[in-house]
This record gives sequence, C-alpha cells and structure tokens, in this order.
Amino acid sequence: MDREHHSAFRTLAEMCLLCACACALPLSMQNMFLLAQDSYKVSHWKQYPPGTQYVYSYFESRGCDNAGWNEVVFFGLQYFVKRYLLGQVVTKEKIDEAAEIYSQHFGDGVNDNPSMFYREGWEYILKEHSGRLPVHIRAVPEGMIVPTKTVLFTLVNTDPKCFWLTNFLETLLVQVWYPMTVATQSRFQKMSIAKYMEETGNEDWAVPAGTSFKLHDFGFRGVSSVESAAIGGCAHLINFLGTDTVAAMICARDYYGSKKAAGGSIPASEHSTITSWGVEGECDAMRNMLESYPEGLVACVSDSFDIWRACKDYWGDKLKDLIKGRITDTKFGRLVVRPDSGDPAETCCSILKILLEQFKEDVTTTKTGHKLLPPYIRVIQGDGVDWESIPKILEKLKKEGIAAENIGFGSGGALLQKLNRDTFKCAFKCSDIIINGESRDVFKDPITDKGKASKKGRLTLQLAHETTGFSDADKYKPRSDANPVPGGTGFLHYSTDGKYVTVASGKGDPAKDILQDVFKDGVLLSDYKLDDIRAKADIKNGPFGGGTA
Repeated sequence: MDREHHSAFRTLAEMCLLCACACALPLSMQNMFLLAQDSYKVSHWKQYPPGTQYVYSYFESRGCDNAGWNEVVFFGLQYFVKRYLLGQVVTKEKIDEAAEIYSQHFGDGVNDNPSMFYREGWEYILKEHSGRLPVHIRAVPEGMIVPTKTVLFTLVNTDPKCFWLTNFLETLLVQVWYPMTVATQSRFQKMSIAKYMEETGNEDWAVPAGTSFKLHDFGFRGVSSVESAAIGGCAHLINFLGTDTVAAMICARDYYGSKKAAGGSIPASEHSTITSWGVEGECDAMRNMLESYPEGLVACVSDSFDIWRACKDYWGDKLKDLIKGRITDTKFGRLVVRPDSGDPAETCCSILKILLEQFKEDVTTTKTGHKLLPPYIRVIQGDGVDWESIPKILEKLKKEGIAAENIGFGSGGALLQKLNRDTFKCAFKCSDIIINGESRDVFKDPITDKGKASKKGRLTLQLAHETTGFSDADKYKPRSDANPVPGGTGFLHYSTDGKYVTVASGKGDPAKDILQDVFKDGVLLSDYKLDDIRAKADIKNGPFGGGTA
C-alpha cells in the first residue's frame, strides 16, 4: 500500500459511515443499559445470602481446543466500557421503561409481575451515585498477550448496597470474548504467514511490505450486525493494515484514539462488474480495470469463466504490457489477481505457476531459492481462507518453490464470524463474596466437567519470577481421585508457559499485580490507544515494531 493510496483512503474513511458504530443497536438499546441483559439477571438480587455486601467476579479463557492456541490477545473491554458504562447510565426514564418491560416480561401473558425488577436498587444508584455505576474494573492492558487459564479482568461493586450489580454486568462484559477471539485468531494467522514468508526468503518487513497487508478483512457482509463488524474488524486491525470493513476504522477512531484511517484498501472488481461485459467481453472488462486505475494497486476477480485462460491469455499476454507499464521511474502500480473458486491450495499454486511463466523475464529468486513475481503483479486468495487453509496453501507453494510473498489473503466470515465464546471457553465467575464484613472464597467445581472448575477468592496476575516465598503445596492442584477436595488445593495458578501466575484466595501482592485500574464509579481510568495496542500485540518482523514472539 503506497502513501498516496493511504491518503486517499483516509479521505474516504472520514466521509463514510460516521454513523456506523452509532447505528449498531436500535435507539432504545443504545440508551437502555438496564435492558441489555439476560432475563434471569433481573431476578438475582434476591438470591444472594443475607448480609451480602460485596460480590467479586473475574473473566478468563479456560483454554482452547485448537492445537497450539495457548494464549490470547486481550482486546475490546475498552469499547464496551466507553460505549455502555461511562458517566450517568441510569435515569428515571430508563428505570420506568425497564420496570414496565420487565413487569410484562415476567408476567403470565395476562397479568403483569412487577416483583422481579429491583426498582429500589436502581433508584438508589440514581439518587446516591447520580446514575453512575458503583463498580470497579481491573484488567490486563489491552493488546497484552496472555496465556489461557489466566485472569483477564476482575469486577467488584464499590457500594455494599449494590452487591447485586457485579454479576448483573456479566451479560454485557462477557461479550469481550468476541473482539478478543477475533484479535487472537487474526494474530495466529499473522504468525503463520510470517513463518512462511521467512522460510521462503522474504527480506522486506517494513510497511507496506511484510505481513502488513497479507490478510485483508472481507467480513462486513458476513457478520451478524454492524456492531460486530465494527468491533470484530477493529480487533483484526490490531494485527494487520488491510480491511474493507469501514465500520472497523470508525471504531478504532472513536474508541481507540486512531488519528487516521486505521486500515487501507484498494479499488477492486466484483463479479458483477466483470460478468456484465459478457463472456466475450471479459478481457475488455479487465483492460478497463487497468485503464480506469492506471496507478497504484488494483485488484481484479479473474475466475468468472476460466481462471486459467484469464491468467495465461489475458493477464499474461493481451494485457501484459499494460500490467508491466504500471511501474515506471515516476509511479508504482500493481495488479492483484483474485481467484474466487476451486480448491484454494491447488488453484493458487496453478495460477502462480502460470503467472511465473508468463512474466518469467522479470521473475526473481529469493535467498532461499523460491521464485518471486515482479512487483507489478501479485495474487490474493479470498475464498475458503481461514487459520487452517492459509498454512496449507503456503506449505504447498513452499514445496513448489514459490515464495509466500507472491500471495495475500482475504477472509470474511471465517475471520469475523466463524467463532464463538467457546473457541477460547470464555467465562465470568464469582470468586469472592463479603458477608457482614467477612470474606469468603466462592468457586464452582462440577464433578462432571473438570474443565469448568473456577478460581477462588480475590485475584492478582503476577510474573512468576516475582512471585516468591511460597511452597510447592501452594501450587494449585485440581480435584482428582488422589486429591478429592472440591475446588482443588493451592492458590497459585501457573500459566502453561510458566511465565505468569494467577494468585488466588487474596494471597497475591497488589504491588506486583499486572491488572490495571480501568473503570471505577462511572469514570474511565485507563485509555488505551490503537498504536500502543498494536505494538504490544505484534510479532517478530511484524508491521508495528513491538513484538518479539
């Protein structure tokens, strides 16, 4: 992506969809914090033990079934805090509306039931806290790479009369699983792409080269809502610079302080703009793409009828001089050929072999002996692309002597939609309660599922090498036949890599806690910026210069 193209796209982003995030929910839901809940949460205020003053809960990933996915990129909490929790979120009008809806909702279809909604509690928050939520959130910094099975954020009420509020917020805040999961799987794909680029001889890692535009977000149309596109697409932009999801850039600007368009794109065709020329007019349609955008990058879908003919006879023969002419002493341009059907690995390999032959006079060889197309032409695979298919494609190219730099990828539903809360088994659990001034560990440990055992007590996240003075007996051991204690024994939950430890049962050192104050009593306490998050989440040879992984 050249600088001129970045500038043009910035102008487009500033003109487009300023309402993209604002229209993510119906107006009543945007303004109705009390209604953004699971129904059963409304009844929980009656269910805690008498004398309850404080409820303390935490959020974590309990692991992932995908081999090697033992860490997550923590991202997205700030969006939910800024959008839904800041300032006065409780008003008389909102209480009245919630009371009416819940009264009907918990009725029997004929008679209303006003007893479930805790009007008095919400009126107390309005009166005593001016409608601001009396809770305290601490979390790992956004962009931090954290092993699974590690505490990611904690939440506790700050007013003893609002003990019921902590877990009332679960429904909303657990949705951080979505941007976190998108950011994490996007990062794993970046690691895969970078691995093959290195193994096939890539030497230029600086933007716009390297991995920066190697995985493009095609996901806007494939997600469940505009809000999903915004926050999921923004999560992808933690790792890459390529996106066609405009709402993602608005999210990055409005919630993460991005001062310019956080992602870039290029003019590209779709099938309708090519097939409307007819079968016999396909080459003319392709010529039109090159002539309509004579400078910079342009992408053209090429499988409308016969991808092999398109690559050999059209791009590699009839239009060859136009393609080669995109680079001169005064300008840089590139055609990006896009297949959109067939077996991804087989199709991409065959296409690249054709193009390498047709443009062989300008083909070079990398330091590892892999063939590289001239800079005026590349390929992007935008069909069937996910975390599993990318390494399969790149492995085949590598074995065929073709450099990974020749190809980029576009991913839609697989990037932003083909995932769920169980991808990283995200959970929000109460771990400590204070009743009449006395603290009590709270946990679950179902005998039917050891993987759902939760942590106990107040938690801190610490570096393992800084956590000293404990014995082996203090290391957490889950319940087993040999250790039948419900909840297990010990309070030191070490990460699988041994670098971090979640210290449970209030045994941690607050001075060593990695968790940071994020939100308290309606006020934002940490404001993370996109550039800093990108640097924190980056990988070795990544585009943002902060990673070492």
